Amino acid sequence: METILSIGIDIGTSTTSMVMSRFLFENTASHFTIPRISIIEKRVMYRSKIYLTPFRSDGLIDIEKLKEILSVEYKNAGITPKDIETGAVIITGESSRKENAKLVTETMSMLAGDFVVASAGPDLESIIAGKGSGAYQFSIDNNCAVVNLDIGGGTTNIAAFKSGEITAKGCFNIGGRLITYNNEQRVTYISPSIKPIIEDIGIDIRSGTKITEENIVKICDTMAEVLVQAVTNNNKNHLAFVGADLYSLMETKESACFKQESMPDYICFSGGVAEAIYNPDIDPYQYNDIGIFLARSISKSRLCKDFNIYQAKETIRATVIGAGSYTTRVSGSTISFSESMIFPLKNLPAFVVGESIEKECMEGISDSYKKECKWFMEQTNAEKIIFCFRKVKNPSYNEVCNIAKVVSEAASCNLEENIPLLVLTEDDFAKSLGQILHRFIGNMRKIVCIDGIKVDSNDYVDIGKPLMNGIAIPVVVKTLIYDKTIEN
Repeated sequence: METILSIGIDIGTSTTSMVMSRFLFENTASHFTIPRISIIEKRVMYRSKIYLTPFRSDGLIDIEKLKEILSVEYKNAGITPKDIETGAVIITGESSRKENAKLVTETMSMLAGDFVVASAGPDLESIIAGKGSGAYQFSIDNNCAVVNLDIGGGTTNIAAFKSGEITAKGCFNIGGRLITYNNEQRVTYISPSIKPIIEDIGIDIRSGTKITEENIVKICDTMAEVLVQAVTNNNKNHLAFVGADLYSLMETKESACFKQESMPDYICFSGGVAEAIYNPDIDPYQYNDIGIFLARSISKSRLCKDFNIYQAKETIRATVIGAGSYTTRVSGSTISFSESMIFPLKNLPAFVVGESIEKECMEGISDSYKKECKWFMEQTNAEKIIFCFRKVKNPSYNEVCNIAKVVSEAASCNLEENIPLLVLTEDDFAKSLGQILHRFIGNMRKIVCIDGIKVDSNDYVDIGKPLMNGIAIPVVVKTLIYDKTIEN
């Protein structure tokens, strides 16, 4: 057995928090079969305080105060950055739209340890929050369909799970901090993302004006109806009262279109707003925002009236629990890597081609693959990439040889001489592929071939230090997406 320490850091619109988790790895195969390394236990060892996300006077995220928070929590947990081996720094909601968001995640990643992923994709966050809330496991344990709505300060991330399979994901600009006010109930902030609802309703609400409960309720009722429409897919028995144009405007840019094939068996709520859905007696003006009112609108909506409710195991900490516990995967056991390879390897763009080009690779045809590789290197401006094969299943020895030939040619044409050749396959043939690549390349490059990992276009991959005497490798697949719309 072997253990590693994982960190999760969530920098959200409203709050920032951190968790430490410990993973236990074990070879779960019998003595007479190929080793199979699995994560057999994930245990949260430490939970930080919930902090208000610090912002500077110009509205940007305060990196120095975030560093202070992290330093204090490391000390309280009794660990150092060198102890961390995997995990995720997630910057979410409205925070991901800030001009310095990318710098924040890069800074946090450097402070968090040698092998930590910095990620801000809204769809990835939806999945992570759904796993952290317990909805994912509940769908497995009860063989049912569950939709998790993670409602934070700036966005609502939605993920649908059916018996452990992710069936839909998406994100909407709906959250509890989109409008804030002072103790005199005068508006101090209105997010641009909520303006379509304000205009649709036709109410006059501006910075400095006194907000009325009637107007807050109208806005929150409309936000709740957008979520009803998302979950029900305009089912004839659950018609929503939100026009298609407004619905489209409330979808978060660069997130997937949330679309299910059937209605869910259960609804689950996580995120800061969920606290008030499950505990309705909270003072609605307590946080000087519209979060509690939004919770009340959701509570009286058809989401709570027409569906069974699964109460989340984690609410405000769902994303950070998911980030620390569910981002790491373990490679297959038929892997290959150069003994002199230095790990970890971080932020590797996943070079993914279509099925037709993969078939050409299996036939030893390299022209299209090399051309696509050249274009990909130019687009990503990356020094290192990871060559990924998704559709190759049970290849013959000759087909593996052909793939090795094509990949080595593409690397020779596009990678600098000292750059390692990194390959990831979904099917289990990395060991044989790596051995054949060594024949083609010899000692010209270091080689890493891993398998058993799924990736998509636009994903990035982190590869950790080998485990269990080198028979498995921890891997994190992530999507680095930052909203191009910058607020002033």
